[in-house]
Amino acid sequence: MPTRNEAPEALAKFTGSLVRRAQQRHVAVWLSEVSAEITSVQYAALEILQRAPGVNQRQLGDELDVDRSTIADLVARMVRNGLIERSDDPVDKRSYVLFLTAAGKKQLAVLRPRVEEVERILTARLTARESAELRRLLAALLPERAD
Repeated sequence: MPTRNEAPEALAKFTGSLVRRAQQRHVAVWLSEVSAEITSVQYAALEILQRAPGVNQRQLGDELDVDRSTIADLVARMVRNGLIERSDDPVDKRSYVLFLTAAGKKQLAVLRPRVEEVERILTARLTARESAELRRLLAALLPERAD
């Protein structure tokens, strides 16, 4: 049986194990530096809606790479919390378009420097080139999007 110090080394050869551990670290740093109320996915939604106000729920879900039920729950929660508002899509009456509320814009402005601090903390032991390479490699693990 491997000793306690050998176990992480043995698991280090598995990409999935490293990605999971990195995600756990991200969540812990997020909770300590950013917010226990706003998740990183909610923050990403705020950023997208700042950049592209009026996208519909499906487009937001596609941008976030989440399924229909997840985006519906996410949007409902963010509407309930006063961060975004939805209105009928003028082109397709069966869907909604989404916008940041004043509170959502304020929250985004407050959170952005904290999110940048999370990035700094997570990549503190990497050079700028290594950070860029890490993001490139992680993106390469994801399936291609059918835009």
